[in-house]
Amino acid sequence: MRVLLSTYGTRGDVEPLVALAVRLRELGAEVRMCAPPDEEFAERLAGIGVRLVPVGPPVRELMRGKTLPSAADLARYRDALVETQFDTFPAAFDGCDVVVAAGLGQVAARSVAEAADIRYVYVSYAAVHLPSPHHAPPPRPGWPEPGAADNRTLWESDARSVDAQFAGALNGHRTALGLPPVGNVRDHILTDRPWLAADPVLGAWPGAPGLDVVQTGAWTLADERPLPADLESFLDAGAPPVYVGFGSMPPAEGIGGMAVEAIRALGHRVLVSRGWADLDLVDDGDDCFAIGEVSHQNLFRKVAAVVHHGGAGTTLTAARAGTPHVVIPLQLSDNPYWAGRVAALGLGAALDAPTTTVASLGAALESALSPETGARAKALASRLRTDGAEVAARRLVDESQ
Repeated sequence: MRVLLSTYGTRGDVEPLVALAVRLRELGAEVRMCAPPDEEFAERLAGIGVRLVPVGPPVRELMRGKTLPSAADLARYRDALVETQFDTFPAAFDGCDVVVAAGLGQVAARSVAEAADIRYVYVSYAAVHLPSPHHAPPPRPGWPEPGAADNRTLWESDARSVDAQFAGALNGHRTALGLPPVGNVRDHILTDRPWLAADPVLGAWPGAPGLDVVQTGAWTLADERPLPADLESFLDAGAPPVYVGFGSMPPAEGIGGMAVEAIRALGHRVLVSRGWADLDLVDDGDDCFAIGEVSHQNLFRKVAAVVHHGGAGTTLTAARAGTPHVVIPLQLSDNPYWAGRVAALGLGAALDAPTTTVASLGAALESALSPETGARAKALASRLRTDGAEVAARRLVDESQ
């Protein structure tokens, strides 16, 4: 069996497919992956024996600035990516039995798979990306914000925005492939039977008419790498610190500094993850330590709380560690959704980045560090699944036989 996995995004988009690839290879499948050409992704895939088919420009270049590109630049970027996909996918998909596409940006994947008579599976990493009357669409940078209040109307407006960006290019290529046009690009990409790679306790699918969602659990691997010696020394030198990190995302202006100030004001030590934004928040104080890439699975068990942006992977890892959160989400993708889930489950606090202050951060941290929040976080940790990638891999193999 030959499987093609495809995504375009940051590490949080690539890592779940890495987990699926490992489980598929254990079942004897041949796997290749279409992903951005960033060096770290190429090294990651080489390390598990999966061939990378590079698609599009490096993502880290897009995330390099302190703010996201303008709406016009994002529109050009998306259009160029669609053209690159239609140029690259036919050869990449050749000989495959199934294509698994992650993310709405995989505009060309279903059409190329359809033209080659290859099974196509769409996967989302958060329920909020799938239309439901129980939640609003996620924020999509560069597209107009609808003024409607009810979720159904918001999802209808979202579909029109996706069509405005992609319908012309997609249907032009479908005509060239001998395929009929589609009238709703978003729902065409998602299909009526999408997969949801999210933990059913942390991020359950709320249901929606017309969608038969397959929730497999989150796709992750155990990360048993030891922590660097200097980090271990810092951890051993005092009480558990509070972690601050924003992963691949540039935090809102000043948020990192405010977090450090608020943590110190409560008498806690600080652990700063530089991330893709290369945060430099460490001064000469011995109560603050900066780190690069480390095993979060190992680290989060040893910190008092995790201050983060609401990425799916960070949220899940902190939840599995039983560690409280303070989430300061960007208005981007699923970040606000995971912030809301953390608050709803009582695992910590969620803040609005534009209105966050040192005082509000301090209050959120006090709530997150309370014994009651800690007890809820530890109790929920024992209920989270770790077999999502294995469940998905076996399902792919079984349904392709």
